[in-house]
Amino acid sequence: MNGFPTSSDIYLELDGKKVAVVQSYTAKATKSSQSVEAFGENEPVATIEGQKQYTLELTRLYATDEAVSDGINFYDLQDFSLVICKPDRKIIYSGCEWSAIHEEGQLNAMVAEKITVVASKRLETTA
Repeated sequence: MNGFPTSSDIYLELDGKKVAVVQSYTAKATKSSQSVEAFGENEPVATIEGQKQYTLELTRLYATDEAVSDGINFYDLQDFSLVICKPDRKIIYSGCEWSAIHEEGQLNAMVAEKITVVASKRLETTA
């Protein structure tokens, strides 16, 4: 029987290294499509596909021990990937940049409560 993803199955990757595990996420994909209008027509004659954008909200991120010893700072992360391992496939959002970080402080804890991320690409592979 296949299980549900755990926090070790959702993580941030930078330069091929796992730098943080993520407790949960939500993903939203948007596309800037446009209608093509023609003279004399009451309705558009076609729709053109626009650029896609992926916005992800990550909840409770924990830096890995290796990342902490390397001095990771969530505010300095650039061009990273979010990897989501599901029982039958893997989803990778790449070219990620953060757009918002919400923290709640605890002494000596490398935890970010919520990070909003914008990704440039989404790739889905079978396991």
